[in-house]
Amino acid sequence: MENTQKGVNNAFIDSQNLNLGIRSKGWELDFKKFRIYLNDKYHVKRAFLFLGYIERNRKMYSYLKKVGYILVFKSAVRYKKDGKYKIKGNVDVELVMTAMIEIHNFSKAVIVSGDVDFYFLVKYLYKKNKLEALLVPNKRYSTLYKDFLRYILRLETLREVLEKQRGKINGRSKP
Repeated sequence: MENTQKGVNNAFIDSQNLNLGIRSKGWELDFKKFRIYLNDKYHVKRAFLFLGYIERNRKMYSYLKKVGYILVFKSAVRYKKDGKYKIKGNVDVELVMTAMIEIHNFSKAVIVSGDVDFYFLVKYLYKKNKLEALLVPNKRYSTLYKDFLRYILRLETLREVLEKQRGKINGRSKP
């Protein structure tokens, strides 16, 4: 029996794909502005943010909760590549499973990632008339999403609205 809450939209956000995609364009996302944008544009009541847990980032996690995200953690894995240590928190399964578990608790879903690993989720949500939008960080997203072009918004086009402002006092630049 379908128990979907009318007008309640959820966002499912792959934080690593979002962060790396935005940073590759030379700017940093303001997560508070992004949360407001999701609510204002897509009526997102619950925004699930999937990320790898790193102990030293506890302060940031507190901030993200404070501005309205529901954090879903996966243990981060440290590995060596090209002589450098990197940290990865692959959250694909957690994002898909959470969306499927929650499917009767939202009207529409906003997926935030350009990662091809979410293709079947996007396709399923579309077939069930539950896809509101597919927000991709930049123009580099999977070509498999070509069937969903009308749902795609490249966040790089919203840089002026969503960019984290550094060094500003009362809305103006520091002298």
